[in-house]
Amino acid sequence: MENRPTRVRLLDAAHDLMLTVGLARATTKEIARAAGCSEAALYKHFASKEELFIQVLTERLPPLRPLLSGLAAEPGRQSLEENLTEIARQAALFYEQSFPIAASLYAQTELKRRHDEAVRQMGAGPHVPIQELDTYLRAEQERGRVRTDADTFAAASLLMGACAQRAFAYDATREAVRPPVDEFAARLARTLLAGIAD
Repeated sequence: MENRPTRVRLLDAAHDLMLTVGLARATTKEIARAAGCSEAALYKHFASKEELFIQVLTERLPPLRPLLSGLAAEPGRQSLEENLTEIARQAALFYEQSFPIAASLYAQTELKRRHDEAVRQMGAGPHVPIQELDTYLRAEQERGRVRTDADTFAAASLLMGACAQRAFAYDATREAVRPPVDEFAARLARTLLAGIAD
């Protein structure tokens, strides 16, 4: 472990602690200790715990944002159904892995408020994937693959909302089993396409 770069060790330790004790209880001191370095070393690599959290989401979880920005930059690649299926698959996996990390924030109102403000200042937050998917859908709309009267923001909100719901809603069922991600993503994409495809 010690021969890995400090930044990598910090990201790994933060990811592990955030998964096991939650974001609210994973202190920078504990993260540094788990990474085998000082808290001062942590702050040489990350300005705050919020920045560390954003980097964990970016570097340790499924690459949702790069996928969305790549598709928005080059609409028309593959079929709209294939693209939406892959977006839904990545989003479902992203929320499945990020929900346990962030859930503890909702138990502490003041901590969540401070966290939201810090994340907002970094240009991040749970609204960003919805905005990026909306941007992609508008680009496809301009290419004629999405109906001109389709509400792309509502469509983006529906897809991302369904993927986020999959992360925790099915834990309450008798079976406590989430729908398989590939099947879920394909069904979600087909259903959304029925409402927006030209």
